[in-house]
Amino acid sequence: MTGFDFGPFLLLSDKDNVLVARANAPEGLVVTLESGPTTLTRPIPMAHKIARHAIAEGDTILKYGMPIGIATAPIAAGAHVHIHNIRSAYTATISLQDADGVSAGVSL
Repeated sequence: MTGFDFGPFLLLSDKDNVLVARANAPEGLVVTLESGPTTLTRPIPMAHKIARHAIAEGDTILKYGMPIGIATAPIAAGAHVHIHNIRSAYTATISLQDADGVSAGVSL
């Protein structure tokens, strides 16, 4: 992607709807996204994500062009994307197991 100054953020795939911090990004930093400049409202730690554009509740979060989560609330462009507003899509719930080795809520 050319023409946009993502500052300390990387776009890992053109399919992604998030950018990944390659360095700590301070609150107040202006990042130019496709929709225009946006100001970070909180510090973003290295390796954390921000929304590349607005993401609706229920939308799939894409990183490396692959689904990594589902938005649990609307996420504004430039907002921090983390466990407070997404749930994991790495492992299907049906394959998770309790500590005793029995899938939660499943009777055999």
